[in-house]
Amino acid sequence: MIKEAIIPLAGLGTRLLPFSKILPKELLPLGKKTILEHILDECLEAGIKKIILVISKRKKFIKDYLSPDHYLLNYLKKKKDYKSIQKLKILDRYKNKLTFVYQNSPKGLGDAVLSAKSVIKNKFFLLVLPDDIIIKENCSKKIINIHNKYHSSVIASKKIKNSEVSRYGIIKYSKKINNNLFISNLVEKPSLKNSPSNYAIIGRYVLPTKIISSLKNTKRGSAGEVQITDAIKSLIYDDNKFVGHIFSGTYLDCGTINGYNNSLKKF
Repeated sequence: MIKEAIIPLAGLGTRLLPFSKILPKELLPLGKKTILEHILDECLEAGIKKIILVISKRKKFIKDYLSPDHYLLNYLKKKKDYKSIQKLKILDRYKNKLTFVYQNSPKGLGDAVLSAKSVIKNKFFLLVLPDDIIIKENCSKKIINIHNKYHSSVIASKKIKNSEVSRYGIIKYSKKINNNLFISNLVEKPSLKNSPSNYAIIGRYVLPTKIISSLKNTKRGSAGEVQITDAIKSLIYDDNKFVGHIFSGTYLDCGTINGYNNSLKKF
């Protein structure tokens, strides 16, 4: 069973500047919850028991937001403002579920996973990217079920338009069974001419802990970044099974200003 999840939160959020200059983008409201709470609740509803949040010193607001504020609670108790107290206590649902680790330089998604290597204990874990919100279906729960069915790693996927393939990592697959693609390779942001399919990688993964070793051996890019896609490809080449699941929920991109504004319309 998948009981651990990693959520990388140390990025600078440059696509949402200036709004993300002080306030982490993950704490922006989306309906009655923050973006981050949507992700955390998805994990809990999928049966995750330990959620590892990868933050940086610049984003300590995330830890502050999720931690009890005893001064504020005492103030509200003296004022007998029980309605506000109940609003604060909503965050208690994450109590004892969260572990914080630090990635103080934004060196890629692969490096974020490496930052959590000392606290991952099981053979497989869930990796969830907070820019990608999926509603009307618990995608994390679904790909965990696919993992259990095929005893494989799993990557969430959606079919995209031809005009969008150069913006995504794209799945190459050997066969398709129902909504599941049996992955033979991944291609990062190809041209339409060189794209092996129209199935894009979306930010939900079930990955084996052996990817840690693969990440350590992955060549860093020019900016010192470690790419998770490169490590996954190494595992695929070593005959590790990866399945791409075409989820049926509604995908919301909260990583850009236009995407965030469009996402607000869904709540």
